[in-house]
Amino acid sequence: MEAASVPAARSAAPGQAVRDAISKYGLIVVLLAMPVWFAIEDLTSDTDNLSRLGNNLVDGISNGAIWALVAIGYTLVYGIVELINFAHGEVFMIGSFVAAGFFGSIGLTQDTGTSLLIIGLLIALPVTMLASGMLNTMIERVAYRPLRSAPKLAPLITAVGFSFILQNIGLLWRGGSQEGIPDLISSQHELFTIGGVEITNGDLLAVFVTIPLLIAMTTFIGQSRLGKAMRATAQDPDAARLMGINVDTTISLTFLIGGMLAGAAGLIYALYQTTIWYFQGFTAGLVAFTAAVMGGIGNIRGAVLGGFIIGFIQQMSDNRIGAEWTPAIVFVYLILIMVFKPSGLLGEETREAG
Repeated sequence: MEAASVPAARSAAPGQAVRDAISKYGLIVVLLAMPVWFAIEDLTSDTDNLSRLGNNLVDGISNGAIWALVAIGYTLVYGIVELINFAHGEVFMIGSFVAAGFFGSIGLTQDTGTSLLIIGLLIALPVTMLASGMLNTMIERVAYRPLRSAPKLAPLITAVGFSFILQNIGLLWRGGSQEGIPDLISSQHELFTIGGVEITNGDLLAVFVTIPLLIAMTTFIGQSRLGKAMRATAQDPDAARLMGINVDTTISLTFLIGGMLAGAAGLIYALYQTTIWYFQGFTAGLVAFTAAVMGGIGNIRGAVLGGFIIGFIQQMSDNRIGAEWTPAIVFVYLILIMVFKPSGLLGEETREAG
């Protein structure tokens, strides 16, 4: 009897190995292309060092810290109610306005002594965070909660509507032109230099405010009872209700935390940029939402990573290519990342994604 023949293994399709390699390493190439190109350019130029790229990185970290704080608000809300809160950028803008108004109310000026300035800023930060958090909670209670069981398009359009409402409130409050505020911290004052890389007051402010807030938030969500309720509600609201969790209160808490982080970002932005205007929320919201999607919507670590990556891209583009090209370059990066990894850099954390 003739032995049964074993079918030969199907040979790989031509070019499959190349496609697999592109899929595996393409994202790394995309992320490193711009910094590597400019690093080579710097090393072959007259300066023959990487100090310019280092300054881009430091400035990118400072700006990225602001985008990361705003992006977390987007990703928290989407992760728990699957809603893109388009009014979140305007909550950030109101935070800047509240901070600027509070500075004037308590008499902080550029001539204020260091001790009084630190005390004033330590008071202004929680006040701004609470104001923005309460505003975001009010938006959820008034606009989103009544539409909880409505088709998803209804709360989405409502979010856009609230965005325009808050824009007009900002317009009536501070006017339509960019408004300078006192440079309380001398944000561009050089503290020290490391290898030709300048560290300024504004850089330290952005990092030393953002990092403790991120640590506090992640600790709260990961270890506190309310944080566990948030995670349970995000995973399965119906099961959370059966376990005795008040889902409505948990969702309101999520909006409160997101709004507070946006308020902190608004205060940092006002001190760092020393200019505020009613339209800054639209730009910040768009950039922060892009960061959330880039990192993986619903993923807090992804939102932070996306914020810092966009901050770095923006600084390199502004400094070397031209500010008019920056939005296009940011979205080219977003598209390329989505092509190579549709779920974002660190993956989605939503009910559908698991």
